[in-house]
Amino acid sequence: MRGRGPVLCAAATALLLAGCTDGGQEDGHGGEDGRGTPVTTASASGSASPGASAAAENEPFTLAEAVAPRTRAEAAAFVRGLAVQPEYFGTGFRRRDPYELGPTTWAVLGDDCLWRREPVPATVPASLTRSFVRPAAGGKGAVYVSVTVTVHSSTLQARRDMASSLEEPLRCPRQRLNATDTVEDMSSRGDPYTEQRTATSDDDLTEYGQYVVDGESKPRRFDWYKHRLGPVTVAATVRHAAGETDQEHTAVTQAALRGVGFVTANVDRYGRTRTSATPSGPAGSPAGSPAASASGSPSGPPSGSPSVEPKGAGDD
Repeated sequence: MRGRGPVLCAAATALLLAGCTDGGQEDGHGGEDGRGTPVTTASASGSASPGASAAAENEPFTLAEAVAPRTRAEAAAFVRGLAVQPEYFGTGFRRRDPYELGPTTWAVLGDDCLWRREPVPATVPASLTRSFVRPAAGGKGAVYVSVTVTVHSSTLQARRDMASSLEEPLRCPRQRLNATDTVEDMSSRGDPYTEQRTATSDDDLTEYGQYVVDGESKPRRFDWYKHRLGPVTVAATVRHAAGETDQEHTAVTQAALRGVGFVTANVDRYGRTRTSATPSGPAGSPAGSPAASASGSPSGPPSGSPSVEPKGAGDD
């Protein structure tokens, strides 16, 4: 697709900036308007913005396997307690109905290249998808974003999941999302932190292509991002609006990547909080409890001017 290189470069820059923001400035499922530097409040544990921690030490965001949720109950509490807010992806976004899918099911790409929701395997304690929409307005179509946080039983299992996701476009360059939408011409790339591309995860991958709605002749842009932090993966899909210019598409892509950076920052903060806490968890809460999970998330909405990640999860 023409013009794709500049878009990806801009998106990568936006993601890097999301991970390197310092001193209390950060996006987060809690906050940024897509037009300026986002600002978030401190977490319940009193920590500064997530961007100031790992990136300031020239380390990627991560989650140590030793402090990651292990049981299904702990993992479910973690994915439900992790902050993911509409404002992370720019102005005008709101929760979509259905808003949440999971945590005991996830989306799987079948041999027929159709996405279906199936029970999570034994190697996945929990997976939760949240969906958002920026409604159509001003002659422009709606933008759909979904975010999936998946807890794997180990870092090795999470790495295997990343490898499997990277191969999916080769196996299925054309994928059916739901009853009306198909993505096609899919391409993918992966980047480990050692290649110095990302400061917001241990490694990440990107897929892009276009999606076609039945009955419409003109395809729209489709982006998919997936990031791994130890045994946890954070994935996001973006279905761009009809009627937008290339510049507007690029702005949406940048805002979505900043939003992903907010979520990975919250995962990183959760791990750092657990690492520094007593064995019983913050404030006496059992490790993995909702209270422990919340301590790693922003305490309020941001101030300022929505596999495995299921590409089809949350779609009608």
